Amino acid sequence: MKILLTGATGYIGKRLLPSLVEKGHQVVCCVRDKSRFTPPLSLRDSISTIEIDLLKEDRLNHIPNDIDVAYYLVHSMSSTTDYKDLERQSAINFRNALASTATKQVIYLSGIANESELSDHLSSRLTVEKELAKGSYAFTCLRAGIIIGSGSASFEIIRDLVEKLPLMIAPKWLSTKCQPIGISDVIRFLSGCLLHEQTFNKSFDIGCDDVLTYKEMLLGFAKIRKLKRSIWTVPVMTPKLSSYWLYFVTSTSYKLARSLVDSMKVEVVCKNRELNEILNIQPISYEESLKRAFSKIQANEIVSSWKDSYQSSDIKFNISEFISVPEYGCFKDQRIRDIQNYESCVAKIWGIGGRNGWYYGNWLWRFRGHLDKLFGGVGLRRGRTNQNEIFAGDSLDFWRVLYANKNEGRLLLFAEMKLPGEAWLEFNIENKRLIQTATFRPLGLAGRLYWYAVLPFHGLIFSGLIRALTKNDASK
Repeated sequence: MKILLTGATGYIGKRLLPSLVEKGHQVVCCVRDKSRFTPPLSLRDSISTIEIDLLKEDRLNHIPNDIDVAYYLVHSMSSTTDYKDLERQSAINFRNALASTATKQVIYLSGIANESELSDHLSSRLTVEKELAKGSYAFTCLRAGIIIGSGSASFEIIRDLVEKLPLMIAPKWLSTKCQPIGISDVIRFLSGCLLHEQTFNKSFDIGCDDVLTYKEMLLGFAKIRKLKRSIWTVPVMTPKLSSYWLYFVTSTSYKLARSLVDSMKVEVVCKNRELNEILNIQPISYEESLKRAFSKIQANEIVSSWKDSYQSSDIKFNISEFISVPEYGCFKDQRIRDIQNYESCVAKIWGIGGRNGWYYGNWLWRFRGHLDKLFGGVGLRRGRTNQNEIFAGDSLDFWRVLYANKNEGRLLLFAEMKLPGEAWLEFNIENKRLIQTATFRPLGLAGRLYWYAVLPFHGLIFSGLIRALTKNDASK
């Protein structure tokens, strides 16, 4: 079967792809930027990739005519004023593009929307659902609430709150009820609906049997982690204060925090769970989904993370637009040191950030991360998805990976921190030498003043970093 997979670089798409390939399907992966799509080698014989932009109808001509089933896994948690209109237009364009293909079914993952008053985010998803349902194909919609899995936004936010705060003075929306579901069950439901006629032209709610308040979910997490936690809810915390609370304590961006707070005031409890019987699937419990998530984390087997999505930052760009580091009008800090062992040096470079830190002056890196948070940036809390591997498109603390090639010994990062300009950090091994280059393209006078203000710190941090990367590498 030939399947069109939109959102192939997203949290759900990355998990669904290997499941579809394992079942013998040929998958056409839709991405906005091929540069940030690095599928495992084991999948590449069964997939092809096309670049599309759902807001540009002429870019949808690349969709093959012989598609059997299409997955629509494109969502936005943006708080821009027009994101609802953009999501609706994207759905219309996608529906129209499929009209000239042989597509028999479209499967959409939406949010549970059973309340009379919905958040803007859930309302937008419902609008997308209605637009997609107007197509000439059979339409299947799965509605999920909180998705629990290693790397999911919900799991990471719960984890941040519980592990960092022994005592929580929390907003009253922690009393809102929801019905979570494990990521493994989401994938089972999505793949199980493929050309299953009993799912045609229907919408289903998917969730485990547990109906919990957000407070109960936090305390349940604490129980699994054997942590003693106390939570008090207060009625006086406004949505704006709640958003700041989430933003400063967790790794989420402020815009995402605002969207989450807006949605968390609405109950997301299943009503139509008929799909369980149709597909003979009994979802695992909330507690079991937490245990499975931690088993993946401990084994360093996180397939995808919400932090690698561009939603984790406020910067929207294609990697290919920044892959060439500019020269004109830029400030540079370049340092070069000899190396003795290529493999050892590359291993250190590829282990940079996250739990490993930056090898030198970590307190300065953390201080810069705290400053970034104060000014509305992403800070250092995103860490990295995998401690051993880095791929183009990944988030790495307050950087975005633009290019990563171990064979070439080249890693290129782009700064997503709040800056009066644009910044790149590159590591390149040539002729048994490590060349480490920090490039900054200032924006106006503020950018130039910023560069000279941090120059002394750069001298300390970057000299220490390259020494650490090349120190005793022959013996490692």
